[in-house]
Amino acid sequence: MKRARKSGILLHPTSLPSPFGVGDFGPSAYWFIDFLKRSGQKMWQMLPLGPTGFGDSPYQSLSAFGGNPALISPQLLIEAGLLEPKEARMHSYDAVRVEYDRVIPHKLHLLKRAYINYKLHPKHNLEKKFKDFCRQEAWWLEDFVLFFALKELHEGCPWTEWPHELRDRVPEALNTHRQKLSGELESHRFEQFLFFYQYEKLHTYAKSKGIELIGDIPIFVAHDSSDVWSHPEWFLLDSEGEPTVVAGVPPDYFSATGQRWGNPLYDWAKLKKENYSFWVDRFRHTAKMFDLIRIDHFRGFVDYWEIPAEEITAVNGEWKEGPGSDLFDALKKALGSDLPVIAEDLGIITQGVRDLIEKLGFPNMAVLQFGFGSMQSGDPTAFLPHNLKRNQVVYTGTHDNATTLGWWREQSAQVQEFAHFYLNTDGNLIYRDMVRAALGSVCNLAIFPMQDILGLGSEANMNRPGTTEGNWQWRMREDALSEALAKDLYMITSLYGRAPQKEV
Repeated sequence: MKRARKSGILLHPTSLPSPFGVGDFGPSAYWFIDFLKRSGQKMWQMLPLGPTGFGDSPYQSLSAFGGNPALISPQLLIEAGLLEPKEARMHSYDAVRVEYDRVIPHKLHLLKRAYINYKLHPKHNLEKKFKDFCRQEAWWLEDFVLFFALKELHEGCPWTEWPHELRDRVPEALNTHRQKLSGELESHRFEQFLFFYQYEKLHTYAKSKGIELIGDIPIFVAHDSSDVWSHPEWFLLDSEGEPTVVAGVPPDYFSATGQRWGNPLYDWAKLKKENYSFWVDRFRHTAKMFDLIRIDHFRGFVDYWEIPAEEITAVNGEWKEGPGSDLFDALKKALGSDLPVIAEDLGIITQGVRDLIEKLGFPNMAVLQFGFGSMQSGDPTAFLPHNLKRNQVVYTGTHDNATTLGWWREQSAQVQEFAHFYLNTDGNLIYRDMVRAALGSVCNLAIFPMQDILGLGSEANMNRPGTTEGNWQWRMREDALSEALAKDLYMITSLYGRAPQKEV
């Protein structure tokens, strides 16, 4: 069956404009969906939505199941009667950067205030929905809230630094603290309820506008997370809970010393014995939230780069065999054969990875920047538009790339000359040329970062792989989405058969 041609925009919700210093599920998210509709787009791709820790990276989430409280909209809490406008007074924040050190404490204060107000009105119209949420999500929620309450009790210290009876989850100690921290546990439950309640309303609105949402599952989880604390047996850890080996990738296009991510690695043999229950739960949970799921670092399911924990870079590692198709057979058996997946297969890719993707029938990724940039080395696998396939998702760039304009400014005269000739352009609007090339490709789905639609330079990079500071902070200005921009994007999207017909 022929699949419909679609296109969409990659924009993490934190990058939306907001008077509260960080984008959220409030009015600007609805405004963005309206822009997608007007501009002929059908997809909104987000980065992982879990709670973040040190470095603010969505790929180092403190939970594979929980939501990031920073994405809860204070404006919607006011409308729900959970905050008074005077309680949610706004501060002056940077318009183009998320100041996490200022924003997060203020957001968390507002959420605590909202919980207090909820408790003062026990017959609030959200009461039944909250109770239903706690009952239905208890399978992950109870470990999550206890982890966060204990983390607060120990002033943010990693769980491996807690008293050994809590680190090792001695039942008597956990029960004692559940009683002592009952108020804090309920407050965290309420935060998670608000996150999913607001998100589901946004998802419903997106559906009403014909917009599908693409989520993102990082293959690994953070060491200091509720998942690793509650199930250390699933990971390669020592007797004190510390990783013996960690995840990353060897030197590549992004970094000369590779990337040492630091995530603990799975004990795949033990996960297999449990029929991969963690991954089944993770997929089921994510598939409820999104219409399509991008799996980050898909290569890791075939083989993964294992780095000794004491190494400070990713250079001295070795490849280890992953679960391969065995995992996906278990997922299909539990969830059905049609898994809504995009396989992120960028970087050093082996024939084994290609074979698995082909066997599973998942669309894989192609990045136009790599196609043009690799011409210097004569790479025959370059992602140039004429070499792409229908069952691929073409990107101008990803959250790990420089923006297209920033990338262009760094290219050699040879690469620029080739692009001039190939794209039939003078390069003055190279970001639009690349968007148009993606739209015109044969790929069923084309995605472009919002920065490329706006024509922004490297100052708007979302992430700089191999660095730990200044990432994940970019914000879009309130006046960014003009009607002229929507019309232009609709025109070129429609030209290549990806836009829905406008209503008469």
